[in-house]
Amino acid sequence: MTKKITTILLIALLFVACKQKNKETPSVPEPKGIENIAYKWGEMALEATALDTERFKPRPTITSRYLGLIFTAVFDAWSRYDSLAKPVYLKNVDRVSLEEQTLRNKEIAISYAAYYAMEEYFYADKELFANFMKEELGLDPTLKSPDKNTPEGIGYLAAKAVIKARKNDGANQYGEEEGSNGTPYYNYVGYKPINSVEENVDPNRWQPKYFSDGKGGQFAPECLTPYWDKVTPISLKTGDQFRPGPPPKIGSEQLKAEVAEVIELQANLTDEEKALVEFMRDGPQSVQQAGHWLKFAQDVSERDNHTLDQDVKMYFYNQVVAMDAFIASWDSKMFYDYARPFALVHEYYGGKTIKGWGGPGIGVIEMDGNQWRPYSPDTFLCPPFPSYTSGHSTISGACAEALKLWTGSDEFGEEVELVPGALTEPDNLGEKVIIKFPTFTETAEMAGISRVMGGYHIQADNVAGLKLGRDVAHEAWKFYQEHVGEQ
Repeated sequence: MTKKITTILLIALLFVACKQKNKETPSVPEPKGIENIAYKWGEMALEATALDTERFKPRPTITSRYLGLIFTAVFDAWSRYDSLAKPVYLKNVDRVSLEEQTLRNKEIAISYAAYYAMEEYFYADKELFANFMKEELGLDPTLKSPDKNTPEGIGYLAAKAVIKARKNDGANQYGEEEGSNGTPYYNYVGYKPINSVEENVDPNRWQPKYFSDGKGGQFAPECLTPYWDKVTPISLKTGDQFRPGPPPKIGSEQLKAEVAEVIELQANLTDEEKALVEFMRDGPQSVQQAGHWLKFAQDVSERDNHTLDQDVKMYFYNQVVAMDAFIASWDSKMFYDYARPFALVHEYYGGKTIKGWGGPGIGVIEMDGNQWRPYSPDTFLCPPFPSYTSGHSTISGACAEALKLWTGSDEFGEEVELVPGALTEPDNLGEKVIIKFPTFTETAEMAGISRVMGGYHIQADNVAGLKLGRDVAHEAWKFYQEHVGEQ
């Protein structure tokens, strides 16, 4: 009898102990999709990019580098909590034990990495990031711990490792390049266009154009970051690794046909095509092309209910690809210094009557070829840098291929509702349209052709750009697989 009572008491004690343990460590489902902290830092990065555009005007090369380095810092911090991953820049920090590879530790580590990287690159919005750390995540933004044995320290060290490694990488972020006189992002290569705004001495080469300053005057923007081909890539060997062959020259049948195609497409834009041109071009608070594809990656995260681990890896690959694709595109742009349709149409059709869009409030009219302009507002008529290859096509081709490789499928399935003309001719709005993006590949091709329809590029810029981007994505895939431990 005593033995039976003892057994019952032991069972009861075990039951109570298990119940108490479950009470102390309740099973909480892991946040997924839009709720995981990697996704939330992606949202914060997009907000910072939009604010950067408002503050400093569009500078897609620069913001692509910021995003690429931010998500590399996040990946490096996370890698210490994974059994296989290898960091890119973080050195002398050991992988943590299996017991320490908890979700909470990962959240803390990647948050400190993201926070200190964003504070460095999007420095004008430090307060925004600090408030997010405190109010949304319950973390101390003043903590700068170099302790390799804590998630706070690992995150901090990951950010600092990236920042240190990428100084003197050719971007001239700190005005450190010779001849910059300490001026950040100064044109230290001394690039000057062959053609002036007033005189086009070589119509195969890029010519600056006048924009409205919005105050009754005009100005001609200088070439944006003409030295970006000198920036060190992350996953490529060099920026010219996949440089395409030359674009068609004046006198060729190909160029003659492609210039005519630009005029035809721009003069006959449907409401849906106008909306596509505007969506891909972006307007105020633009997140630029790298940000656009980060947002598309977030759509995938929401669609597929990603975990933190999945988002860290996907954003890392996606944004390294975008950053390196910009470097590759600028290598081609600055090597060929090629003309845009804005000048090519004037060269081919000056003195001839053509149909074209005359500007906001004017619509499509008959005009002299010298009056032709892209479908854009007066304050930003055309990107201020050479044409070949199209940056939109290169980055879209790259990031679409990256998402296709990463997900193992070309299926996308997103759509947007837009009002045609909202960013270009607000007094002549069309009816709302829905644009569908069925696959990643089609989305990239829609981005590319939108630049031809809007009058910013000829088909040669687009076709070569898409191929260049896909080449970058495949090269970066090998780099990605090595760092996640799949090779």
